[in-house]
Amino acid sequence: MKAFLKQTGAGVRVLLVFTVLLGVIYPLGVWAVSRVPGLRANAEGSVVEQNGQAVGSSLIGIDPVAADPAHDPWFHNRPSAGSENPLGPGDPSSSGASNKGAYNEDLIAAIKERRDLIAQREGVSPDRVPADAVTASGSGLDPAISAEYAELQIPRVARVTGLPEAKVRQLVNEHTSGAGVGIPGVNVLELNLAVRAAAPGR
Repeated sequence: MKAFLKQTGAGVRVLLVFTVLLGVIYPLGVWAVSRVPGLRANAEGSVVEQNGQAVGSSLIGIDPVAADPAHDPWFHNRPSAGSENPLGPGDPSSSGASNKGAYNEDLIAAIKERRDLIAQREGVSPDRVPADAVTASGSGLDPAISAEYAELQIPRVARVTGLPEAKVRQLVNEHTSGAGVGIPGVNVLELNLAVRAAAPGR
């Protein structure tokens, strides 16, 4: 009986120590680190706000949907493997890759369909459509596109919004950084917000 009580007491002490350590001190430590300047935005989800309202996250790419596809004013993200339509939009609540190999017939057909649709939307030949425009990422929710894909979309965005191409190109350059799809990338959400702010009669 004495040995049993001794073991029970030791177990209770271990339980209390680890409860305090892992249930109180560790969470408080993680929270404190998240308050460090430069880390807070990431800890809070990198929420992008406009006029005091959250409009999205700079870390999650959600393809915008034009009210009138024939007059589409938006820059577009990479496609999502989980979307119902070839070009999206994706579902941010469920991300993931298609897990299809490079020689998968369905994937090859999807890439061709996306290339043809984008070429038609941008008024260019299919061979001008860059690879990141027709292939989904591992998450399907990349926030950035290549500078090449952004460049392809400039004439359409300028025409529909009424902005000069030079102005749209300037906005693209201002939102191009080294953090992209392995090459200089353009954050689509932030770029679209800048275009909307600059467009006449917004």
